[in-house]
Amino acid sequence: MKKILLLILLSLPLALFCQTLASFRNIVPNGYNFWVYTPGDYDSTRAEKPLILFLHGASLSGSDLSRVRKYGPLTAISYGHDIDAVILAPQSPGGSWKADNVENILNWTLAHYAVDTNRIYVIGMSMGGYGTINYTGTYPDRVAAAMALCGGGNLKGYCNLNKFPLWIMHGTADRAVGVGESQKVVNAMKACGETPLLRFTKLPGQSHAALAKIFYLEETYEWLFSHRLDDSVRHVNTDIDITAKTMEKAYQNIDRNKIKVTVVNGQTGTVEPAKTASEGSSSGSSDVVYHRVKKGETLSSIARKYHTTVSKLCKLNHIKETSILQIGQKLKVR
Repeated sequence: MKKILLLILLSLPLALFCQTLASFRNIVPNGYNFWVYTPGDYDSTRAEKPLILFLHGASLSGSDLSRVRKYGPLTAISYGHDIDAVILAPQSPGGSWKADNVENILNWTLAHYAVDTNRIYVIGMSMGGYGTINYTGTYPDRVAAAMALCGGGNLKGYCNLNKFPLWIMHGTADRAVGVGESQKVVNAMKACGETPLLRFTKLPGQSHAALAKIFYLEETYEWLFSHRLDDSVRHVNTDIDITAKTMEKAYQNIDRNKIKVTVVNGQTGTVEPAKTASEGSSSGSSDVVYHRVKKGETLSSIARKYHTTVSKLCKLNHIKETSILQIGQKLKVR
Protein backbone atom coordinates (compact mmCIF):
# COMPACT_ATOMS: atom_id res chain seq x y z
CA MET A 1 0.00 0.00 0.00
CA LYS A 2 2.83 2.42 0.87
CA LYS A 3 4.50 1.73 -2.49
CA ILE A 4 1.23 2.45 -4.31
CA LEU A 5 0.75 5.74 -2.45
CA LEU A 6 4.34 6.73 -3.21
CA LEU A 7 3.84 6.04 -6.91
CA ILE A 8 0.66 8.14 -6.90
CA LEU A 9 2.40 11.05 -5.17
CA LEU A 10 5.33 10.88 -7.57
CA SER A 11 2.99 10.97 -10.55
CA LEU A 12 1.03 14.02 -9.37
CA PRO A 13 3.41 16.66 -10.75
CA LEU A 14 3.21 15.06 -14.20
CA ALA A 15 -0.55 14.58 -14.09
CA LEU A 16 -1.59 17.86 -12.53
CA PHE A 17 1.17 20.35 -13.16
CA CYS A 18 1.78 20.26 -16.90
CA GLN A 19 2.20 23.73 -18.39
CA THR A 20 0.93 23.80 -21.95
CA LEU A 21 1.59 26.18 -24.82
CA ALA A 22 -0.79 25.75 -27.76
CA SER A 23 -0.52 27.43 -31.16
CA PHE A 24 -3.56 28.41 -33.24
CA ARG A 25 -3.44 29.47 -36.88
CA ASN A 26 -6.22 30.73 -39.15
CA ILE A 27 -8.86 29.82 -36.59
CA VAL A 28 -10.44 33.22 -35.84
CA PRO A 29 -11.86 35.27 -38.74
CA ASN A 30 -10.59 38.85 -38.68
CA GLY A 31 -8.15 37.88 -35.98
CA TYR A 32 -4.51 36.82 -35.63
CA ASN A 33 -2.53 33.64 -35.26
CA PHE A 34 -1.73 33.22 -31.58
CA TRP A 35 -0.35 31.23 -28.67
CA VAL A 36 -2.29 30.30 -25.53
CA TYR A 37 -0.31 29.28 -22.45
CA THR A 38 -1.98 27.55 -19.50
CA PRO A 39 -0.24 27.09 -16.12
CA GLY A 40 0.18 23.70 -14.50
CA ASP A 41 -2.87 23.80 -12.24
CA TYR A 42 -5.19 25.23 -14.88
CA ASP A 43 -8.65 23.63 -14.66
CA SER A 44 -11.00 24.02 -17.62
CA THR A 45 -13.99 23.70 -15.28
CA ARG A 46 -13.02 26.63 -13.05
CA ALA A 47 -12.72 30.20 -14.26
CA GLU A 48 -10.25 31.29 -11.63
CA LYS A 49 -7.12 32.17 -13.61
CA PRO A 50 -6.36 35.68 -14.81
CA LEU A 51 -5.47 36.30 -18.45
CA ILE A 52 -2.52 38.31 -19.74
CA LEU A 53 -2.76 39.62 -23.29
CA PHE A 54 0.71 40.29 -24.69
CA LEU A 55 1.20 42.47 -27.78
CA HIS A 56 4.68 42.31 -29.30
CA GLY A 57 6.68 44.89 -31.21
CA ALA A 58 7.29 45.16 -34.95
CA SER A 59 10.42 42.96 -34.93
CA LEU A 60 8.37 39.87 -34.04
CA SER A 61 5.78 40.34 -36.80
CA GLY A 62 5.39 37.79 -39.59
CA SER A 63 4.04 34.28 -40.07
CA ASP A 64 6.49 32.34 -37.88
CA LEU A 65 4.76 32.05 -34.50
CA SER A 66 7.97 30.99 -32.80
CA ARG A 67 9.17 34.60 -33.11
CA VAL A 68 6.59 35.66 -30.51
CA ARG A 69 8.60 33.69 -27.96
CA LYS A 70 11.74 35.84 -28.42
CA TYR A 71 10.74 38.19 -25.61
CA GLY A 72 7.73 38.81 -23.39
CA PRO A 73 5.74 36.70 -20.91
CA LEU A 74 6.22 33.45 -22.87
CA THR A 75 9.99 33.98 -22.72
CA ALA A 76 9.72 34.80 -19.01
CA ILE A 77 8.17 31.38 -18.47
CA SER A 78 10.99 29.71 -20.41
CA TYR A 79 13.39 31.55 -18.08
CA GLY A 80 11.74 29.89 -15.09
CA HIS A 81 9.21 32.51 -14.03
CA ASP A 82 6.04 30.93 -12.65
CA ILE A 83 3.31 33.19 -14.05
CA ASP A 84 0.01 31.94 -12.69
CA ALA A 85 -2.16 33.05 -15.57
CA VAL A 86 -3.48 32.11 -18.97
CA ILE A 87 -1.36 34.02 -21.49
CA LEU A 88 -2.70 35.04 -24.90
CA ALA A 89 0.09 36.03 -27.29
CA PRO A 90 -0.99 36.86 -30.87
CA GLN A 91 1.29 37.61 -33.80
CA SER A 92 0.77 40.53 -36.14
CA PRO A 93 1.48 39.56 -39.76
CA GLY A 94 2.83 43.07 -40.22
CA GLY A 95 1.60 46.57 -39.53
CA SER A 96 0.05 48.02 -36.42
CA TRP A 97 -2.30 46.11 -34.13
CA LYS A 98 -6.00 46.39 -34.91
CA ALA A 99 -8.12 46.68 -31.77
CA ASP A 100 -11.11 44.82 -33.26
CA ASN A 101 -8.93 41.91 -34.39
CA VAL A 102 -7.40 41.67 -30.93
CA GLU A 103 -10.89 41.66 -29.44
CA ASN A 104 -11.90 38.83 -31.78
CA ILE A 105 -9.14 36.50 -30.61
CA LEU A 106 -9.75 37.46 -26.99
CA ASN A 107 -13.41 36.53 -27.38
CA TRP A 108 -12.40 33.18 -28.89
CA THR A 109 -10.03 32.51 -26.00
CA LEU A 110 -12.68 33.37 -23.41
CA ALA A 111 -15.09 30.98 -25.13
CA HIS A 112 -12.59 28.11 -25.10
CA TYR A 113 -10.65 28.66 -21.89
CA ALA A 114 -11.85 29.18 -18.32
CA VAL A 115 -10.72 32.69 -17.34
CA ASP A 116 -11.67 35.14 -14.61
CA THR A 117 -13.00 38.02 -16.74
CA ASN A 118 -12.48 40.43 -13.86
CA ARG A 119 -8.73 39.87 -14.22
CA ILE A 120 -7.81 40.54 -17.84
CA TYR A 121 -4.52 42.40 -18.23
CA VAL A 122 -2.80 43.88 -21.28
CA ILE A 123 0.91 44.50 -21.72
CA GLY A 124 2.77 45.48 -24.86
CA MET A 125 6.08 46.91 -25.99
CA SER A 126 7.00 49.27 -28.84
CA MET A 127 4.40 48.61 -31.57
CA GLY A 128 2.73 46.53 -28.86
CA GLY A 129 2.81 49.60 -26.61
CA TYR A 130 0.82 51.42 -29.27
CA GLY A 131 -1.40 48.37 -29.54
CA THR A 132 -1.98 48.33 -25.79
CA ILE A 133 -3.07 51.97 -25.81
CA ASN A 134 -5.26 51.53 -28.87
CA TYR A 135 -6.91 48.28 -27.73
CA THR A 136 -7.57 49.34 -24.14
CA GLY A 137 -8.73 52.77 -25.27
CA THR A 138 -11.23 51.07 -27.58
CA TYR A 139 -12.33 48.38 -25.10
CA PRO A 140 -11.71 49.91 -21.65
CA ASP A 141 -14.40 47.84 -19.95
CA ARG A 142 -12.40 44.68 -20.66
CA VAL A 143 -9.34 45.72 -18.72
CA ALA A 144 -8.38 45.25 -15.08
CA ALA A 145 -5.03 46.98 -15.67
CA ALA A 146 -2.53 47.58 -18.48
CA MET A 147 1.13 48.37 -19.08
CA ALA A 148 2.32 50.19 -22.21
CA LEU A 149 6.09 50.09 -22.73
CA CYS A 150 8.03 52.46 -25.02
CA GLY A 151 5.08 53.05 -27.34
CA GLY A 152 2.52 55.73 -28.04
CA GLY A 153 -1.01 55.92 -29.36
CA ASN A 154 -3.05 56.46 -32.51
CA LEU A 155 -6.48 56.91 -30.97
CA LYS A 156 -8.95 59.56 -32.07
CA GLY A 157 -9.80 60.13 -28.42
CA TYR A 158 -7.93 59.18 -25.26
CA CYS A 159 -10.52 59.74 -22.53
CA ASN A 160 -11.33 56.02 -22.17
CA LEU A 161 -7.78 55.43 -20.93
CA ASN A 162 -8.74 57.18 -17.70
CA LYS A 163 -11.18 54.39 -16.81
CA PHE A 164 -8.66 51.76 -15.63
CA PRO A 165 -5.21 51.51 -14.01
CA LEU A 166 -2.60 52.22 -16.69
CA TRP A 167 1.16 52.28 -16.27
CA ILE A 168 3.07 53.89 -19.16
CA MET A 169 6.85 53.44 -19.13
CA HIS A 170 9.45 54.83 -21.51
CA GLY A 171 13.24 55.11 -21.53
CA THR A 172 14.69 58.60 -21.88
CA ALA A 173 17.44 57.27 -24.19
CA ASP A 174 14.99 55.61 -26.57
CA ARG A 175 16.05 56.40 -30.16
CA ALA A 176 13.55 54.11 -31.88
CA VAL A 177 10.39 55.60 -30.34
CA GLY A 178 11.05 58.84 -28.51
CA VAL A 179 9.70 59.32 -25.00
CA GLY A 180 7.66 62.18 -26.40
CA GLU A 181 5.28 59.63 -27.96
CA SER A 182 4.25 58.39 -24.53
CA GLN A 183 4.14 61.99 -23.29
CA LYS A 184 1.58 62.79 -26.02
CA VAL A 185 -0.69 60.02 -24.70
CA VAL A 186 -0.34 61.32 -21.16
CA ASN A 187 -1.09 64.88 -22.26
CA ALA A 188 -4.18 63.72 -24.15
CA MET A 189 -5.40 61.82 -21.10
CA LYS A 190 -4.91 64.86 -18.89
CA ALA A 191 -6.84 66.97 -21.38
CA CYS A 192 -9.83 64.76 -20.58
CA GLY A 193 -9.65 65.60 -16.87
CA GLU A 194 -8.09 64.13 -13.74
CA THR A 195 -5.92 61.02 -14.21
CA PRO A 196 -5.88 59.26 -10.81
CA LEU A 197 -5.47 55.81 -12.42
CA LEU A 198 -2.41 56.76 -14.50
CA ARG A 199 1.26 56.13 -13.75
CA PHE A 200 3.86 57.54 -16.10
CA THR A 201 7.46 56.52 -15.51
CA LYS A 202 10.39 57.93 -17.47
CA LEU A 203 13.34 55.56 -17.03
CA PRO A 204 16.59 57.58 -17.09
CA GLY A 205 19.21 56.36 -19.55
CA GLN A 206 17.18 53.37 -20.73
CA SER A 207 17.15 52.50 -24.43
CA HIS A 208 14.27 51.12 -26.46
CA ALA A 209 15.34 47.46 -26.22
CA ALA A 210 16.14 47.74 -22.52
CA LEU A 211 12.45 47.83 -21.60
CA ALA A 212 12.13 44.15 -22.57
CA LYS A 213 13.67 43.50 -19.14
CA ILE A 214 10.37 44.51 -17.57
CA PHE A 215 8.82 41.22 -18.72
CA TYR A 216 11.26 39.32 -16.51
CA LEU A 217 10.55 41.15 -13.26
CA GLU A 218 8.29 39.70 -10.59
CA GLU A 219 7.13 43.26 -9.88
CA THR A 220 5.51 43.47 -13.32
CA TYR A 221 3.07 40.64 -12.68
CA GLU A 222 2.54 41.55 -9.04
CA TRP A 223 1.48 45.02 -10.15
CA LEU A 224 -0.90 43.73 -12.82
CA PHE A 225 -2.49 41.13 -10.54
CA SER A 226 -3.05 43.67 -7.77
CA HIS A 227 -5.96 45.13 -9.77
CA ARG A 228 -9.39 43.73 -10.56
CA LEU A 229 -12.12 44.97 -12.87
CA ASP A 230 -14.71 44.50 -10.13
CA ASP A 231 -12.82 46.45 -7.44
CA SER A 232 -15.42 48.47 -5.55
CA VAL A 233 -13.18 51.51 -6.02
CA ARG A 234 -10.78 51.52 -8.95
CA HIS A 235 -7.25 52.42 -7.87
CA VAL A 236 -3.74 52.28 -9.27
CA ASN A 237 -1.07 50.49 -7.26
CA THR A 238 1.76 52.87 -6.41
CA ASP A 239 3.40 50.63 -3.80
CA ILE A 240 5.15 48.46 -6.39
CA ASP A 241 7.86 50.33 -8.26
CA ILE A 242 9.95 49.60 -11.33
CA THR A 243 13.06 51.70 -11.85
CA ALA A 244 16.25 51.49 -13.88
CA LYS A 245 17.84 49.91 -10.81
CA THR A 246 15.02 47.37 -10.53
CA MET A 247 15.59 46.39 -14.16
CA GLU A 248 19.20 45.43 -13.42
CA LYS A 249 17.99 42.21 -11.76
CA ALA A 250 15.88 41.12 -14.74
CA TYR A 251 18.20 38.31 -15.81
CA GLN A 252 19.18 37.15 -12.35
CA ASN A 253 18.21 33.66 -11.15
CA ILE A 254 17.25 32.38 -14.61
CA ASP A 255 16.50 28.66 -14.37
CA ARG A 256 15.43 27.14 -17.67
CA ASN A 257 14.90 23.78 -15.96
CA LYS A 258 12.45 25.12 -13.39
CA ILE A 259 9.38 25.05 -15.62
CA LYS A 260 8.79 22.49 -18.35
CA VAL A 261 6.25 23.54 -20.96
CA THR A 262 4.57 21.15 -23.37
CA VAL A 263 4.17 22.79 -26.79
CA VAL A 264 1.22 21.52 -28.82
CA ASN A 265 -0.55 22.43 -32.03
CA GLY A 266 -4.06 23.49 -31.08
CA GLN A 267 -5.01 23.94 -34.73
CA THR A 268 -6.87 20.63 -34.82
CA GLY A 269 -9.63 22.11 -32.67
CA THR A 270 -9.13 19.69 -29.78
CA VAL A 271 -9.51 22.49 -27.23
CA GLU A 272 -12.94 22.10 -25.69
CA PRO A 273 -15.03 25.14 -24.73
CA ALA A 274 -14.63 26.10 -21.08
CA LYS A 275 -17.26 24.22 -19.08
CA THR A 276 -17.98 27.03 -16.66
CA ALA A 277 -17.54 30.70 -16.14
CA SER A 278 -16.54 32.11 -12.76
CA GLU A 279 -17.90 29.63 -10.22
CA GLY A 280 -20.74 28.75 -12.56
CA SER A 281 -21.73 25.70 -14.54
CA SER A 282 -22.90 25.21 -18.09
CA SER A 283 -25.64 23.07 -19.49
CA GLY A 284 -23.19 21.42 -21.87
CA SER A 285 -23.27 24.15 -24.48
CA SER A 286 -20.48 26.72 -24.77
CA ASP A 287 -23.15 29.33 -25.47
CA VAL A 288 -25.12 28.85 -22.25
CA VAL A 289 -23.53 29.64 -18.90
CA TYR A 290 -25.09 29.48 -15.43
CA HIS A 291 -24.04 30.94 -12.10
CA ARG A 292 -24.78 29.73 -8.55
CA VAL A 293 -25.56 32.66 -6.26
CA LYS A 294 -23.22 33.04 -3.31
CA LYS A 295 -23.71 34.90 -0.05
CA GLY A 296 -23.61 38.67 -0.48
CA GLU A 297 -24.00 38.64 -4.26
CA THR A 298 -26.50 40.89 -6.01
CA LEU A 299 -27.76 41.13 -9.55
CA SER A 300 -25.43 44.07 -10.06
CA SER A 301 -22.32 42.25 -8.84
CA ILE A 302 -23.14 39.17 -10.93
CA ALA A 303 -23.74 41.34 -14.00
CA ARG A 304 -20.32 42.98 -13.53
CA LYS A 305 -18.66 39.57 -13.15
CA TYR A 306 -20.00 38.37 -16.49
CA HIS A 307 -19.81 41.71 -18.30
CA THR A 308 -23.54 41.93 -18.85
CA THR A 309 -26.37 44.07 -17.48
CA VAL A 310 -28.98 43.59 -14.78
CA SER A 311 -31.76 43.99 -17.33
CA LYS A 312 -30.31 41.18 -19.46
CA LEU A 313 -29.99 38.91 -16.43
CA CYS A 314 -33.61 39.60 -15.53
CA LYS A 315 -34.79 38.87 -19.06
CA LEU A 316 -32.81 35.61 -19.23
CA ASN A 317 -34.16 34.39 -15.90
CA HIS A 318 -37.68 35.87 -16.08
CA ILE A 319 -37.23 37.82 -12.87
CA LYS A 320 -37.51 41.44 -11.82
CA GLU A 321 -34.72 43.82 -10.82
CA THR A 322 -36.27 43.92 -7.36
CA SER A 323 -36.23 40.12 -7.00
CA ILE A 324 -34.49 38.77 -3.89
CA LEU A 325 -31.72 36.29 -4.73
CA GLN A 326 -31.37 33.07 -2.76
CA ILE A 327 -28.01 31.48 -1.90
CA GLY A 328 -27.49 28.58 -4.29
CA GLN A 329 -29.99 29.92 -6.81
CA LYS A 330 -29.07 29.04 -10.38
CA LEU A 331 -29.05 32.00 -12.78
CA LYS A 332 -28.51 31.92 -16.51
CA VAL A 333 -25.90 34.57 -17.35
CA ARG A 334 -25.65 33.96 -21.11
